[in-house]
Amino acid sequence: MLRITQLKLPAEHTEQQLKERLIKTLRISPDDLIRYSIRKRSLDARKKPELYYVYTIDFQTKKESTVLRYMKNKVQKVSDKAYRLPENGTETAPGRPIVVGSGPAGLFCAYLLALSGMRPVVLERGASVRERQHDVEQFWSTGVLNTKSNVQFGEGGAGTFSDGKLNTLVKDSNGRNRFVLETFVSFGAPEEILYEQKPHIGTDILTDVVETMRKRIIELGGDFRFHTQMTDIFPEEHAIEINGEKKMTAGPTVLAVGHSARDTFEMLHRRRLEMEAKSFAVGVRVEHLQKTIDASQYGREDRGSLPAAAYKLTEKLDNGRGAYTFCMCPGGYVVNASSEEGRLAVNGMSYHDRAGENANSAVIVTVTPDDFGSAHPLAGIDFQRGLEERAWEAGEGLIPVQLFRDFRRNQQSTEPGRILPCMKGGYRFANVRSIFPEEIAASIEQGICAMNHKIRGFADGDVLLSGVESRTSSPVRIVRDENFTSRIPWVYPCGEGAGYAGGITSAAMDGMKVAEAIIRRYAKPGCAV
Repeated sequence: MLRITQLKLPAEHTEQQLKERLIKTLRISPDDLIRYSIRKRSLDARKKPELYYVYTIDFQTKKESTVLRYMKNKVQKVSDKAYRLPENGTETAPGRPIVVGSGPAGLFCAYLLALSGMRPVVLERGASVRERQHDVEQFWSTGVLNTKSNVQFGEGGAGTFSDGKLNTLVKDSNGRNRFVLETFVSFGAPEEILYEQKPHIGTDILTDVVETMRKRIIELGGDFRFHTQMTDIFPEEHAIEINGEKKMTAGPTVLAVGHSARDTFEMLHRRRLEMEAKSFAVGVRVEHLQKTIDASQYGREDRGSLPAAAYKLTEKLDNGRGAYTFCMCPGGYVVNASSEEGRLAVNGMSYHDRAGENANSAVIVTVTPDDFGSAHPLAGIDFQRGLEERAWEAGEGLIPVQLFRDFRRNQQSTEPGRILPCMKGGYRFANVRSIFPEEIAASIEQGICAMNHKIRGFADGDVLLSGVESRTSSPVRIVRDENFTSRIPWVYPCGEGAGYAGGITSAAMDGMKVAEAIIRRYAKPGCAV
């Protein structure tokens, strides 16, 4: 296979034009091109409003030696490293592998274990994705929260009700990243996630993908048990407790519990599993008109056939903290992402078409254990809960919303300006600034004002702020060693909740790493759970 890079075409081009440009650049005839596929595509907007797509193309040609000779600086011969499962080990486990949690880390861990013949049992405290979808939509329409099945808990994890973004900064030389993307495509995700610079699936498609993946794991011998929460763990007995009543013998047990499993963290701490508080970030959701973002990023409000524009912004603040945007949702919705009564958290979500009127993103500020007021390993959870309680109070149980001009004046908003909220769940105008310690509030304000230098209109007075964005990542890290095990040698902390990932793709890749460690250690089990 050959690969050519830096193939540039105007943004509004056809597939036929791409093929013709490839043939012309290679200086071959159409009959000499055997096949080609897009490896990577990114948008070049440096000369806006003139926009270009830049391609990396893999291809085969009858004139391979000629092309390599004449285009040696632009064309290379490539051989991609395919991902391969390790061989099973020889140690005998007392039972089938247990995967606690069915977010991306748990799902990909279970998938690899199933592919290796280890018949994993997946325990999920929440509902299956279809039942969960009903529970979430009912919560958004009625305000009645199901604390076991919501935006945070249930099949697919917290990322199911987000934008389904799949970009990651994790360096990968083992083919795991590509394997994650190819797996998603095989279970129904759009093929363009394999080559887009910033791939996403969208909540509406991601639910189908998650369900199909579960069915395949079951076909391979795995088992899913919904409404099944691990409520205790017995290190010396190689056992766990289910739903506060049933004891269950456990093989290697993967803790892919997600960043919001606060009661599980508390239980594990009581059982003396080694943990530590870690830094994370808190802030607000900001909403702009999508056409404002399009005008800034594309140089035109009418984007034509181009996708809704995205952005990613970072700022270093005067007080030494960092402010940055997170989980940006073009054409999306702010959603009530609460999981505990009397506490309120928000997140962002987009459907695959990203067709909403508004763009939204978290603008968040870093917080460290120094901000938590305690050296306790779970102090970050208490910090989150305090913010969420104040958000609940500010909005009287609904999402609190404030215009940026009023945020700066520290006064309650009473009505919207030019931007109307695009939200899933009830909202009311309030004083969002009152949720935060003043240093954090001032940092959010400074960050948004600084970002206005990069996107015109970012700090407009009519921009909507809602809060609180508190679940950006886990406030806890469960310590594990080079073998991916905790202080309990048969327990494997995994994914974002355990403090080792941030986002769908990195969590999935961490789930793969943990599965590989289990496969290398254990033989295929012969006993049932």
